[in-house]
Amino acid sequence: MAAVDLGSNSFHMVIARFTNGELVVVDRIKEMVRLAEGLGPDNVLTLDSQERALETLARFGDRVKGMPKGSVLAVGTNTLRKAANTRGFLRKAEEALGHDISVVSGAEEARLIYLGVAQTIGASEQPRLVMDIGGGSTEFIIGRSYEPVIRESKYMGCVSFSKKYFPDGALTKRAFDRAVIAAQQEIRGTDSRFKKVGWEQAVGSSGTIRAVYDILVANGTERAITYRGLKALRTLMIEAGRVEKLDSIKGLPVGRAPVLAGGVAILLAAFKSLGIESMSVSDGALREGLLYDLLGRYSDADIRDETIEILATKNQVDTDHANRVAQVAMQLYEAVADTWELRNNECDRFLAWAAEIHEIGMSISYSRYHKHGSYLVQNSELPGFSREDQKLLWAIIRSHRRSFKAHRFVDLHLPFDRLGPRLTVLLRLAVVLARSRTDDLPLPKIKIKEPHQVRLKFEDDLLDSSPLLLADLNEEASFLAPAFELKFK
Repeated sequence: MAAVDLGSNSFHMVIARFTNGELVVVDRIKEMVRLAEGLGPDNVLTLDSQERALETLARFGDRVKGMPKGSVLAVGTNTLRKAANTRGFLRKAEEALGHDISVVSGAEEARLIYLGVAQTIGASEQPRLVMDIGGGSTEFIIGRSYEPVIRESKYMGCVSFSKKYFPDGALTKRAFDRAVIAAQQEIRGTDSRFKKVGWEQAVGSSGTIRAVYDILVANGTERAITYRGLKALRTLMIEAGRVEKLDSIKGLPVGRAPVLAGGVAILLAAFKSLGIESMSVSDGALREGLLYDLLGRYSDADIRDETIEILATKNQVDTDHANRVAQVAMQLYEAVADTWELRNNECDRFLAWAAEIHEIGMSISYSRYHKHGSYLVQNSELPGFSREDQKLLWAIIRSHRRSFKAHRFVDLHLPFDRLGPRLTVLLRLAVVLARSRTDDLPLPKIKIKEPHQVRLKFEDDLLDSSPLLLADLNEEASFLAPAFELKFK
């Protein structure tokens, strides 16, 4: 299996195998891409930055060529969250890598970072603060053992801050002061929440914090990052005067100089605002979190199942009925999965998840509950699900009753722009067939004549003796008519 992290500063790939109950890393590849540098004021990725990224992904793709679909988990982070042309770029990126790429939310990125750190340094019931400075965002997480308790993602990173506050490469006290104050403003609000929860240990992850640690150790400080050490490093950088002269600093990793100032400013602000005394460094980060998340999907520990269960419980879903609808939906799915090309891309999982939470909107009101439910899905933190995953669940739940609007699926990640409507039809039919909310359900045979022609055949004269079901099916055929032709007998 492999994990690919399309970061705002660098791209990482980790390849591992699961042996004797443990993940064993067999290869690591890192390339400095600085994707965030190519994000202009209009939030459009430049062609040059895209080309750098695609060349890197092509090299990564050559390494994972032949790995089965689903064994490579690739995610984009802050820059791809912000870019206006992410959709077009991702199509080219997936072709270069040869595997699907998702974009994760800041909260999901924070969860994966914490998981990677916790799995690397081991479980502890003592609360930990984990901090990760990326190219375009910085994540703060407090957690216990392997579970995050509180997490925040801030729009500040080593690339974006270096670009904004040190644009010409000059390293002055005034520039550092401005950058530190700006970072403190970003952290404001988070500091009081995090201090209230508290922590016993502070741990940093990823390249920027590792680079700062290496410099401080090489220059004789204690084997940890401290506020005193950070101030000393800032003084060294100001004395150097310019970014291109930083290479003279002992311990500075190759290629890190252009973005070091922004990272140091963010660290100074975090230590000052949060009152951090000392920070150790972990080798684990987002990509290790991805590996353990992927491993969970191959076992009975898929975080996404837990997320759906929690969402259903929180919104007081009638789980008996939700399970009933899910069972009917899956029976229909099995009958048409081959014809409708639904066997791959975890289509069965998404259909089952949507069925389990299709009524969550009733916790707000029965009237227009599909709209309320889709709002909850769209605006909730769903651990384990990417932004594209949430959009798919949103579209299915929003469209599972009343009028069917095909345009809701147009902007979904490929191939769900095409498969999403088909999954929705299966859920809609399951909802209609289970409307009596009893276990005595009429289960028709289903057949797909053409991609948009759905045929249902009930036993004997069931429809003649079920006027309510017949009325519901006629109404459903009318709702689906703009996109699908539903006939039954």
